[in-house]
Amino acid sequence: MSKTNDFSKTMQDMMASFPVDASAFQNAFKTQAAFGEKLTKVALEAAEKSTEISAKWAKESLAKLTMAAKAKAEPADYSKSMSDFASAAAELAAENMAAFAEIAKKVQMDTVELLMSAGKDATSEATAAVKKATDEVTATVKKAATAAK
Repeated sequence: MSKTNDFSKTMQDMMASFPVDASAFQNAFKTQAAFGEKLTKVALEAAEKSTEISAKWAKESLAKLTMAAKAKAEPADYSKSMSDFASAAAELAAENMAAFAEIAKKVQMDTVELLMSAGKDATSEATAAVKKATDEVTATVKKAATAAK
């Protein structure tokens, strides 16, 4: 049987010859984790407020329906009761949809703010990394030029 060559040592030597700044990966991970945490907070706050609005809407609708379901003395009172319920339901819907729209607007604004902040952070980190790499390359070139003389 033929024996397969073990390239583990070769790969380790090759990877060791490429300088990698592990702190850059760690910083990127921390930055991404912090961004994810902030974005999750925005989403969870919106979900909590939406749930509160939905529960309040349902409770108010059931209270209005309870009033509509009560026995009436005259047949005409039933149609008035249903008409009142429909008007109240439409009013509740308008109020609650406006509340949902406010939540959506706040989520949108918070998300844009987070993205703008993340963009600024990424730009400053990239600028710092490029400056560091440029300084290192410049120093290496100077050393090589000095050694060649």
